[in-house]
Amino acid sequence: MKYPPHILDEIRARLPVSEVVGRRVRLKRQGREFAGLSPFNPEKTPSFFVNDQKGFYHCFSSGKHGDVFRFLMETEGLSFPEAVERLAAEVGVALPKLDQREEKRERHRASLADVCEMAARFFEDNLKLSGGAAARAYVEKRRLEPRTVREFRVGYAPAEREALKRFLLGKGVDEEAMVDAGLIIKPDDGRASYDRFRNRLMIPIQDERGRVVAFGGRALSAEDNPKYLNSPETELFHKGLMLFNGHRAKAAAYDQGSVIVVEGYLDAIAVWQAGIAGVVATLGTAFTEDQIQRMWRFAAEPLVCFDGDRAGIKAAHRAIDRILPHLKSGFSFNFVFLPDGKDPDELIQAGGAEAFRAEVARAVPLADVLWERETQGTAIDTPERKAALEKRLEELVHEIKDARVQRAYQLRFRLKLSNLFWTSERGEGRGRGGGSRAGTAPTQAMPPMPGGDLVGLERVVLGLCVEYPDLFEAAAERVLSLDFGLEPHEAFKRELHRMATEVADLSVSSFYEGIDPRFFFLLEELHGGEVCDDEGRVTDPAGHNLRRRFKVLGHHPPETWVEQCLWHFLDRLELRQMERDLDREVAAIGPDADEVVEARILGFSRDISRRKEEFARRAQELAEEAKEIRRLAGEAGTGGLAAGGTHG
Repeated sequence: MKYPPHILDEIRARLPVSEVVGRRVRLKRQGREFAGLSPFNPEKTPSFFVNDQKGFYHCFSSGKHGDVFRFLMETEGLSFPEAVERLAAEVGVALPKLDQREEKRERHRASLADVCEMAARFFEDNLKLSGGAAARAYVEKRRLEPRTVREFRVGYAPAEREALKRFLLGKGVDEEAMVDAGLIIKPDDGRASYDRFRNRLMIPIQDERGRVVAFGGRALSAEDNPKYLNSPETELFHKGLMLFNGHRAKAAAYDQGSVIVVEGYLDAIAVWQAGIAGVVATLGTAFTEDQIQRMWRFAAEPLVCFDGDRAGIKAAHRAIDRILPHLKSGFSFNFVFLPDGKDPDELIQAGGAEAFRAEVARAVPLADVLWERETQGTAIDTPERKAALEKRLEELVHEIKDARVQRAYQLRFRLKLSNLFWTSERGEGRGRGGGSRAGTAPTQAMPPMPGGDLVGLERVVLGLCVEYPDLFEAAAERVLSLDFGLEPHEAFKRELHRMATEVADLSVSSFYEGIDPRFFFLLEELHGGEVCDDEGRVTDPAGHNLRRRFKVLGHHPPETWVEQCLWHFLDRLELRQMERDLDREVAAIGPDADEVVEARILGFSRDISRRKEEFARRAQELAEEAKEIRRLAGEAGTGGLAAGGTHG
């Protein structure tokens, strides 16, 4: 049975090969690929590789190679139609009944792509002619380089009413095909059809295969409205599915582990020209579920870039409401708000690529943007107002369908609310409307604490428990079993656990007053609340003290890697506990100790030595992975907390 190529492409776009293969093969990332033991032949050294960017797996031991469909056929004995049907159902792609009509539609889509390609060449050629002078002047004003104009196939739609129509008729294209491709408009009253795009700078919109499927046109005259005009929905072009520049950004995003999302195609072009290849645009639409899932195929935490003015902030808030129900473990978004109401193109023109990169480096996690939205300017000077804020946050958190992520948000907001209420009642950090400025830290600081490297490691572990509540929940039993070196750390650990478990059914306002005040001072010391200047601008984001100790966090490492680090750090603290136990055992040996006692202590000592060796090996692996994370983030140097050491 034959399925239309666009249906198969849609399934591949929604389902990375590593996700399907990873259900049967334990995969480990190696640079741009994943590696694992062959599912086809027994082996001890991995010879099986998966490349999500290229959409295939390859097994060197057996020579087998293919995509997600082929993998199910090879490993589960499914037929091709069965593999397609299973994966289509998994990702929600409706399969058409394949008959002669569907085959005819597929041929029609292919012919429409040919028509769009002809139109793109027509627009490109017209940019170079005398009639394209105004368009070339605009290109120069936007500082688009010749290589950029060629790469993005920028063109010009003449001001004439039927210029494109005449050209396509001369190529043997009928009017119906032009209408179906969204290139001309046919009035219902029987008047002659005419070009949709006139006197506009033209930007081809390409699908994931690089085919031209639609156009965006920027008006060149102030009298022409709207300023930006996109092709209508067609058999080829569905705005809610598209990401402009996605076919170019895929490889760069995969290499760098990140992708930047901007609002318009000219902004995306400007960012690309500045040397940041992993950039896409949403074509001015509100985020759709399909776009969210496609962005996550590029990177686990895309960076969404908005203008810093009121409209940009509102757009970010709308995006958050769309994203919340779809959040899942390991996948979220970070937000960048550009200063002075500038868009990416204006910022790059004013300060160059480095100015844009500097703003991107200040990206804020979705959870913090949501917190800021709900708390900024909110009065919390009465019990009723406190309860109202808590209720709003609870309702938003319950929009998240993933139970683990929902739980992590609950704990995060419970912590922040406790700190906010505690700070507010002491008259600190007063904001607009009589409320406390969101995230403002207590003015009193925790006094310096004595201790060496492992005390610093304790601080990092506790800071990670605050920054990543879902990781703390998973590791809570180990964290609680550890004997921390400082009593304030022990107290903080106990209160954090109580907040996450014992008070889960109580409102924040009903229990926060009973928390040991040291908890809030330590919360600032171990994690670091958001710090704002007098005008309300964020000077230090939440978690700045943790990132000062564990600097690689500033490069947005994958949460899976952070989880590995947390468990590794807990291993080190457990080692310290074992060493203390050994010291006590040795000190307790009396003159009458027999060989059994000595053998037990010797075995204990050897176990510690073995674990130290394993710890050192794992520390080196994590340090190498940290280097790669910094490299992919475009940052130089190796400063900060290495995987095997600490900075107090």
